[in-house]
Amino acid sequence: MKKLNLSLAAIFAMGTFAVAGGDIAPVEPVVEEPVIESTGNFYLGLAYGALNGETTETATAPSGATFVNTPIDDTFSEVMIQAGYNFNDYIAVEGRYWFGMSETINYTFVGNQDTTIDAWGIYVKPQYPVTDAFNIYALLGYGSADLSIDNVAGTGLDYVSDSVDGFSWGLGASYEVTENVAFFVDYVNIYDDNDNYYNASTGYEYDVDNTIQSWNFGVTYNF
Repeated sequence: MKKLNLSLAAIFAMGTFAVAGGDIAPVEPVVEEPVIESTGNFYLGLAYGALNGETTETATAPSGATFVNTPIDDTFSEVMIQAGYNFNDYIAVEGRYWFGMSETINYTFVGNQDTTIDAWGIYVKPQYPVTDAFNIYALLGYGSADLSIDNVAGTGLDYVSDSVDGFSWGLGASYEVTENVAFFVDYVNIYDDNDNYYNASTGYEYDVDNTIQSWNFGVTYNF
């Protein structure tokens, strides 16, 4: 009789749990969202190189004869600083400033003059990782350059300056030696444009091509 009572109690208990269990909501599993690590980082850089300024003037006479003169074609030593942000392995933005060191240039009409070219640019920087350490990149943006001449002999002026600005582009490559440090070499066409004008008193037409370009070798530090 005791065994029968225990069996009935067990069946009753199981039935009660089953009925009660109908009111228990199923426990949903907790899904952990994956943590996406940021691949962006700031970087700073310093470079040494050469900054070349060239002006080529082509004059066309009323007779059709042409005369070519290159009043400026000189290369300056320069120091360049850069700051940028890598959004990922394939795109970055970057700003640069070139400090051109003063050079003595022998101009056609005014002789030797102390001349300086400084420049700056801001760029979108498409880049491609060829290997884990070796990258190639392009620079596409806007550049500006200032040319200044001190003690302009024969003009009565102590200082003359001129500025040019426009589309700027470049190509380069970098190699990482550690996780944070990379060396780079690149070429940047800071400014390249033509000006045309007509001298009514002589009848000459002039086409002036101004080019400012830079070759750089430097190092960057990635934060």
